[in-house]
Amino acid sequence: MKEFTYTIKDELGIHARPAGLLVKCAKSCGSKITIKFKDKSADAEKLFSIMGMSVKQGDTLNVIIEGDTEEKDYNTILNFFETNL
Repeated sequence: MKEFTYTIKDELGIHARPAGLLVKCAKSCGSKITIKFKDKSADAEKLFSIMGMSVKQGDTLNVIIEGDTEEKDYNTILNFFETNL
């Protein structure tokens, strides 16, 4: 299991466009990716779960990567967050 914490920098938070891109990125990974924010958690492959978290700019969330390719997927997802959120 790999994990990182990330603070959202996008002024609109996680809105529809980056959430859709996140789902696409997560589906390209071989690992299970879970996003945790406050008392909520979402499968990164489920658009409505991500949108339902209502993550805003300045919010900090945890991203957990579990699976056989977690090392590679960790770098992929971390790069996605740094580039898009």
